Amino acid sequence: MPLFEILAATLLDILPIAAIIFGFQYLVIRKKIKHLRQVLIGFVMVLFGLSFFLLGLEQALFPMGGLMAEQLSSEAFLPTLLEGAQRHWTDYYWVYLFAFTIGASTTIAEPSLIAVSLKAGEISGGTINPLMLRLAVALGMAFGITLGTWRIVMGYPLHWFVLGAYILVIIQTLRSPKSIIPLAFDSGGVTTSTITVPIIAALGLGLASAIPGRSPIMDGFGMIALACLFPIITVMGYAQIAAWQEKRKEKSAALLQE
Repeated sequence: MPLFEILAATLLDILPIAAIIFGFQYLVIRKKIKHLRQVLIGFVMVLFGLSFFLLGLEQALFPMGGLMAEQLSSEAFLPTLLEGAQRHWTDYYWVYLFAFTIGASTTIAEPSLIAVSLKAGEISGGTINPLMLRLAVALGMAFGITLGTWRIVMGYPLHWFVLGAYILVIIQTLRSPKSIIPLAFDSGGVTTSTITVPIIAALGLGLASAIPGRSPIMDGFGMIALACLFPIITVMGYAQIAAWQEKRKEKSAALLQE
């Protein structure tokens, strides 16, 4: 898609947002916007920034994600089959490894997760370690994407995995420290943002297109849903482990005092 077409489409997307903000400011609040020039320059920067980002997605992330899935699942790359033998799910181990590593690395670099983790560390007074929070989210994301690729390889229905993950989320919600639950659910949402989603979508669609008998529509989508759920599980698991270690320290300290 040419750059000017993306600029026009992005402008149409931004205009309603600008109209609502300026409309409320001048018609409801009835006050002038402070530093109006800076605000307008900021909108222009958003316009060009989003346009270049979308162009980059079309020319780099989407093609590379699909290409990696196609190459890793091609018959030329997979182990050689004996005559008459059927392909086993373990033959796609490079696909699972790529899914895990790309899921973890893109999540660690996700700007929205970095912002949330830093704010969580500030508000908690240092109780929540921003780096450990990001690692917990990245681990959940990586596991969710890997499970999603395995589901595509096996051809299993998505609702089995979503239902199982939700049951586990509910159980952990009942047993986790109450202070971590809202942050855990937010952590699942911030992972599916600018960097992660395009690569996940391209990987799922490319894998479903490359494996015989799989439909890109039926099997290629759904990885983002799993990617949202498993960070919730790992963050609450991290909180449960931290709470257990704290209780253990308190018990040890009490025994020493006796």
